[in-house]
Amino acid sequence: MNGASGRYAIVTGGSSGVGQQYAMQLASKGYNILLVSDDEAGNDRVANEIGANYQVNVEVLTLDLTQTASVDAIVEWVDVREIIVEVLVCNAGILAFGGITSVSSASLVRVIDLHCKIPTLLCREFAKRMSANGVGYILIMSSSTAWMPYPTIAAYSATKSYLKTFGRALYYEVRDKGIKVTIVFPGAIDTPFYTLDGRIRKCLLKWGIMLSPETVARKALHALFKGRHKCIPGVFTKICIGICAILPSWTLLPLLSIKKVRRLW
Repeated sequence: MNGASGRYAIVTGGSSGVGQQYAMQLASKGYNILLVSDDEAGNDRVANEIGANYQVNVEVLTLDLTQTASVDAIVEWVDVREIIVEVLVCNAGILAFGGITSVSSASLVRVIDLHCKIPTLLCREFAKRMSANGVGYILIMSSSTAWMPYPTIAAYSATKSYLKTFGRALYYEVRDKGIKVTIVFPGAIDTPFYTLDGRIRKCLLKWGIMLSPETVARKALHALFKGRHKCIPGVFTKICIGICAILPSWTLLPLLSIKKVRRLW
């Protein structure tokens, strides 16, 4: 293990997809890993894979990250063991598809709590500890949808926009305390979430419209350890975000209403 030996990285939503890649790649850098998600089987699978490939400790907490009590459980677990958390990856996320009037209240509350409440509380708790240690890294997973109003996933894009603003403010607040904060704005990622034909999926990856979880995690962690305040993985996503940043939002609505386009995000 490298110089990070003995220090931990917390990865929320680390049981699959990009979260799994964050955990794997941080383990390859010598960090001990604390996986946190509500997927017990997924947590165990990733923990076993990391343990088989890297000489680090891997711990698992199976928690519902929409509940405030989960933050208390994580903090208590860390404090009781007197563990030094050097990296916090706020990655857990969910989608609630449908018009705002058709999505259930419970689904909307879960999106808001998971994307806004829990990351805010986790960042608060661990920024305090990182400040005391004089070093720390906080990675916040936002989305390219944070830069535009997005019909059919209004709550998702709005909460990702919250993370964009919150993360940037946190970056300025803690930069003089030895803490790096990076907000990540990925576009389409090659996960089972997208029910696409294999040939189409291969073409999207080849053209850079869709990126692999490995690529997103690698680029994001590179930006984090370089101290960059944001990371937009992929040229295609950079172009899309650049367009969204300068055009009035109403010009995007006809494009975003096309079903084939909507499925890419």
